[in-house]
Amino acid sequence: MPQAPTVTEDSPYRVSILFPLPLPEAFDYLVPPEMCLQPGDHVVAPLGKRAARGVVWAVKPGPGERALKQVEEPAGGAPLPEGTRLFVDWLSRYLVQSPGIVLRSVLRSGDALKPSPTETVYRRGSGEPDRMTDARGRVLDAVEVLHEASAADLAREAGVTASVVKGLAKSGALAELTRPVDPPFGLPDPEREGLTLTMMQAEAAGVLRRLVRAGGFQAALLDGVTGSGKTEVYFEAIAEVLRREPGAQILIMLPEIALTEAVLSRFKARFGVEPALWHSGASPKARRRAWREVAEGRARIVVGARSSLFLPFPKLRMVIVDEEHDPTYKQDEGLPYQGRDLAVVRSKIEGAMVILASATPSLESLSNALAGRYVHVRLAARPGAAVLPEVDTIDLREHPAETGRWLSPPMIEAVRDTLERGEQCLLYLNRRGYAPLVLCRTCGHRMVSPDTQSYLVEHRYTGRLVCHVTGFSMPKPAHCPACNAQDSLTSIGPGVERVAEEAKLTFPDASVEIYSSDSRSGAEIVAAMERGEIDILVGTQIAAKGHNFPGLTLVGVVDADLGLAGGDPRAGERTFQTLVQVAGRAGRADRPGRALLQTHQPEHDAIQALIAGDRDAFLEMEAMVRESLGLPPFGRLAAIGFMSMNPEQVDRVANDYAAKAPNSEGVEIWGPAEPPRAMIRGWHRRRILVRADKEIDISAYLRAWSKRVKTPPSVRVSIDVEPYSFI
Repeated sequence: MPQAPTVTEDSPYRVSILFPLPLPEAFDYLVPPEMCLQPGDHVVAPLGKRAARGVVWAVKPGPGERALKQVEEPAGGAPLPEGTRLFVDWLSRYLVQSPGIVLRSVLRSGDALKPSPTETVYRRGSGEPDRMTDARGRVLDAVEVLHEASAADLAREAGVTASVVKGLAKSGALAELTRPVDPPFGLPDPEREGLTLTMMQAEAAGVLRRLVRAGGFQAALLDGVTGSGKTEVYFEAIAEVLRREPGAQILIMLPEIALTEAVLSRFKARFGVEPALWHSGASPKARRRAWREVAEGRARIVVGARSSLFLPFPKLRMVIVDEEHDPTYKQDEGLPYQGRDLAVVRSKIEGAMVILASATPSLESLSNALAGRYVHVRLAARPGAAVLPEVDTIDLREHPAETGRWLSPPMIEAVRDTLERGEQCLLYLNRRGYAPLVLCRTCGHRMVSPDTQSYLVEHRYTGRLVCHVTGFSMPKPAHCPACNAQDSLTSIGPGVERVAEEAKLTFPDASVEIYSSDSRSGAEIVAAMERGEIDILVGTQIAAKGHNFPGLTLVGVVDADLGLAGGDPRAGERTFQTLVQVAGRAGRADRPGRALLQTHQPEHDAIQALIAGDRDAFLEMEAMVRESLGLPPFGRLAAIGFMSMNPEQVDRVANDYAAKAPNSEGVEIWGPAEPPRAMIRGWHRRRILVRADKEIDISAYLRAWSKRVKTPPSVRVSIDVEPYSFI
């Protein structure tokens, strides 16, 4: 980053300001004599006919050769750190996006640049009321309970009006205080004792501590079987960072918001305070507080989703990516990026350490570890008496379920035996709702979302048909919309609601609950499961991530084949990872666990590897296949998407774009073609896939290509480097 020149009253200078808008570059502005600006400062400057907030990206000597508009005023707040600005620049080049689009992901909370608003609260004062009444007595009792509270909260607690509170304050019985609405986060204590580590865990923690002491950018793959204690191990690395540099900031990334509650409780037990939270489900107030405290360097620990990577850390010293293999780290819409990969990049820019943790590492991370780019830290066993579950298959060709049912006789018998022992079961199916397809028995019409080639999923508990692509929802009609037949719509295939219905019918005395992203109270379900109040949990993938259910000894996978089909090059790897994670929920305490997989393909490589417990052999086969095809991590992929309301126009533009591809050895162009979902919300879609050899800078290739083509504004063009979705 260029340094600001020496400035005096007689030496005018200009600044380049980057705005969080889809603009091609930063723009120059003249700095008024009374203003002193540095790179990273937030400012307000004229842009077109309005004033816009931006960030000083560079400071340049002199007024320039042409007339410039002036910066209007500083916007306040902590300057955007140099590491964050470097990250924005790198990401813009890599993703082939304008830097303003990337900056928009950083400047998420405009109010965070202002100081925290304040509020007036009351606590017990040193005086006594001149006249005691029943109402005043109730207020003083409320203060004893609440310690500090606003006049409204005290009045509500005591059942009086706010004037009673104000009267007590005037008499000195209550003391009036002003405090920030957004208080600072507590400081973590690295010296608090954690859980006693096993010898294997202590050795792994020792490796991570040595990497911390080495300083600078370090990368480690923490590769441990489910239930091996990876969280406690990386907690020790966090403690080492805080001991060495108390002002250091640490980011823990999680793939699912639902996992944060479990991590928060464990974090508080280890470090004495809860970390700052950052995810899409947080309130604007919580996000404002977190952003400001991070930018000011006061939030030491942040637990967040993938977007937390864009927070303006001034002292980032460690990034931990938990469940690093999880595909939800990839964002497909808006600004497309892979959070795991960007965590490594940001750590390198900041000179920080990055830890990638998983029981089933991605092939990309494992390849980096085997090549020596990451330190490979392994935890091969669970602590204490806990052992990995026994895994077996149920061949549905030999043991089919009854007609209209989805649980095979061997699965039903295994569930019954588990319940009789007073233990818990998890029935896993990664399909939300009641049924994935609704069609008419009379004419065969399939219910689809309007303007989208996506089947509507029946949610029987709400009586609605829902599109899980667009969010469209409608009541289930009584007549077929195509032939008008009465009561002819029938549900095809199982979802978790249908499996739960079957479980209740089969085991009427058991407590059955559904856990999916549609569940309104996920935290309550997890807590009830931990307390043993649920006998059978029917869940989607959200139930397989990071939870520890001591009484769970049987995991039944209703459809282990789901995900094996299709043209996704990662399908086999994802299926294996999911099955390992699901099976790993069983037998987490001192009781042995068992996992049963219903499948029509028991001979599939992923399923056989899981049964044999031979992950390395499976990944070796996956690696050989991908290497022979030049696919990631042995090659590069990119997708260019086209969307238009006019199908002829989108075809014409996509074909023209493909025709102008630069000739380059080691690059293959596939398409344009229709993706599986060729229309969404009325927009017709086409896609070009680009495969390149690993040594080719595919981002530079895509930038050069895009400059050759002009597309009409009615056609949306998007570029996705390293795509994960192929539908």
